[in-house]
Amino acid sequence: MYAWIFRHLPGPLWLKIIQSLILVTAALFLMVQYLFPWMAHFTSFTDSTIGSQQHS
Repeated sequence: MYAWIFRHLPGPLWLKIIQSLILVTAALFLMVQYLFPWMAHFTSFTDSTIGSQQHS
């Protein structure tokens, strides 16, 4: 898949590398800003039991 994307980017090799870095940066930014916060509502990774008192 990545090779297919790289082959279809226009321009010489140096321009393809720059475009690839921009695409990766944009994908990471979108995941951190929108996808990960949305997914946090469905996971329990942030629930902590440290310091809570257990009643028996």
